[in-house]
Amino acid sequence: MKIKEITEFINNGVTVGEQTCDTYKIGNEENEVKKVAVTMFATVDNIRKMKDWGADFVIVHEPTFYDHFDTKFSEDVVVKEKYKLLEEAGITIYRWHDHPHCDKPDRIFEGEIYYLGLKGDEKPTNWGGSTVLTLDEAMTASEIVKIIEDKLNVRNLRVAGELNKKATKLACCFGTPGGVFDLLRDPEIEIVLTGETIEWMLCEYARDAAALGRNKSLIVMGHIGSERDGMRLLAEKLSKQFPSIETKYFECGEAYNYIR
Repeated sequence: MKIKEITEFINNGVTVGEQTCDTYKIGNEENEVKKVAVTMFATVDNIRKMKDWGADFVIVHEPTFYDHFDTKFSEDVVVKEKYKLLEEAGITIYRWHDHPHCDKPDRIFEGEIYYLGLKGDEKPTNWGGSTVLTLDEAMTASEIVKIIEDKLNVRNLRVAGELNKKATKLACCFGTPGGVFDLLRDPEIEIVLTGETIEWMLCEYARDAAALGRNKSLIVMGHIGSERDGMRLLAEKLSKQFPSIETKYFECGEAYNYIR
């Protein structure tokens, strides 16, 4: 099987804009594939692990070379060294970002909710990459944080606003999609989960709204913590769809080092 056949399968016939970041970053789509590695970020450590495993095709969700289209910093010394490392490993990399976020349901949201085990009614918003989840069972922000820590192994979550009031309406804005502030300000939305945020805007709004008696919370999961499980679910699906091809999920870990 060729690499491009795997790509066609995961893209699922979804239409994206003409200017998309979902392209091959290195390698050749005509190559035969025997081992597929799936990860959130192709970090240097992950590239070395994937090379040792024998991966010939790697599917990532986020940039490999530090800008959205992986083209801006081509003369940078770190970019050059990383590119050389990939060349030596003989790896083809494809970025799978726009297609999963444009699918219905959003495939990254699907993975996050699947592993969290949250049950409820899902409704996409007008903002790409965001979905409103109406929980079957009301929970507090504190309870949801505990579930995220236990099931997704995300460390150092931050919560602005209300902690202890039960809520059912969650806006899931995993990563950094548009419309997060609009959803936070929506009177029907009680809790917003997001990857990254603007503290002086969103966090302060949530804190003040809670102080004024509103049931409003913002849970900041970190970009990696809020999206990597979409990639983990992709690896699981590929294993089932193509049992003759070895597929493995590689954990990239969090970007930060924690002193304690």
